[in-house]
Amino acid sequence: MTDMVKARNYDEDGFVKRAACICVNQDETQVLLVSSRRDSELWIVPGGGVEPNELPDMAAIREVREEAGVCGMLGRCLGVFENSERGHRTSVYVLVVTEEMEEWDESKVFGRKRKWFSMEEAVKQLAKHKPVQSSYVSLLLPNTRRDHSTTNTQSPSSCQPNITGASDPNNIIEDQVDMVMDVDHSDEIQNDIKEDRMVESNGELNKSPGSSQEDLSNGCTTEDAANDT
Repeated sequence: MTDMVKARNYDEDGFVKRAACICVNQDETQVLLVSSRRDSELWIVPGGGVEPNELPDMAAIREVREEAGVCGMLGRCLGVFENSERGHRTSVYVLVVTEEMEEWDESKVFGRKRKWFSMEEAVKQLAKHKPVQSSYVSLLLPNTRRDHSTTNTQSPSSCQPNITGASDPNNIIEDQVDMVMDVDHSDEIQNDIKEDRMVESNGELNKSPGSSQEDLSNGCTTEDAANDT
C-alpha cells in the first residue's frame, strides 16, 4: 500500500487543522506514544490532519487508530495548540484506551511501534524534540492537572479553535518541563520554543472522560489510509 497524500484542511486564519490524542490508561498514570516515521528512536503523540468535512474529534479517533492501533473512549479536550512556524493548529483530546490491535495500518506500512510510558517519562521523551507536545502531555501530571482543570478543560464537542487569552507559551513550556526533568535541556528546549508557539483555548471543566459528554468510543476497524505526522 502506498502512502496517500491527503488534502489539507485550513481554518479561517489559514492554519492547517490537525487533531491528536493523548492516549492514556484508565487512571491516567500512563500515556501511549508512537515512534516517529522520521526516526524510529524518537517518540511522539499520535495525530494528523483533519480532513475536509471531518470534525476534529472524529479525526483524533481516526488518527490514533491508524498510527497507534488503539481504540477507546474520547474524553475531554485540552485545547488548541498552535505551531506558527509550520502553520498548524492542533485540537488535543484525552482518549482512554480500551483496545489495542496486534497489527494496524502504520505498523504494517511503516513499521511503526508504540510504547507505554509513565506521564513523567513521556514528558521527558517529548521534551527532547517535541516541546509543544511535551507541554500538553504535562497538563496531565497530577500537580499540573489540579491547577489546570478549573479553567482550561473542555468537552470534545466544545474544542474549537479559539486562540485567545492564552498565557505566555514560553513560560508554559519552561515551567511544565522543569517539573519532571533531572537533566538540564534548557538550551535545546529554548531553540525549539522559538519555532513553536502553543496556545490553549479556554473552556469549562469536564472532570472525567466518561462524564457529562457523549460517548465517542469507536471499534477497531482498520483503514487503508496512512497519514504523515
